[in-house]
Amino acid sequence: MSEPRAVFASAATGFASLVRSVPEDRWSDPGLGEWNVRDLVGHASRSLITVSTYLRTTAEREDVVSAADYYVAMHGYSAGLGAAAIVERGRQAGRDLGDDPPAAVDELLARVLSDLEAVDDPLIEVIGGLGIRLSNYLPTRTFELAVHGLDIAAAIGEDVVPPAEVLTEAVSLASRIGVKLGQGPAVLLALTGRAPLPAGFSVI
Repeated sequence: MSEPRAVFASAATGFASLVRSVPEDRWSDPGLGEWNVRDLVGHASRSLITVSTYLRTTAEREDVVSAADYYVAMHGYSAGLGAAAIVERGRQAGRDLGDDPPAAVDELLARVLSDLEAVDDPLIEVIGGLGIRLSNYLPTRTFELAVHGLDIAAAIGEDVVPPAEVLTEAVSLASRIGVKLGQGPAVLLALTGRAPLPAGFSVI
């Protein structure tokens, strides 16, 4: 349990540091897709919020047994939710950060790290009512913070990358998701320089 917790803490701390580096005049700049920078930061901050929220739940059964399986399950759930709902949820999360987004994210960081100190490896209930061990859920949040951290850095023109242990976890998880989705050969050939990935390819 210590490794997923430690890597998540590293990702979360790095994310908060990145948010503090966003210039005051860049929050309304384009972020990702239909999101501006504030929306994007808000969406990413949900990776802190959901951990704290889900730690207050208890699942009756373990539906998902790995981080990769979580993303496979989310493929169908996200399709049912719809792109517009996902976009609006990110925008609302951005608005929820208030007048001082960096301070709000710092508060979320302190809360989630404190919440994690109080538990071992509970079986929690996450989005869609799925039961998953905390140790399997945390790598999914590390992944989100790594990917969106790179998105935020690109949006504000900063050459900031997540810590090596965070990138290692995120890249490894992306490849495992690809295998679970039947795209393992395409991922492996691309990573070894043998063939490009198809346009628009994504494991999420």
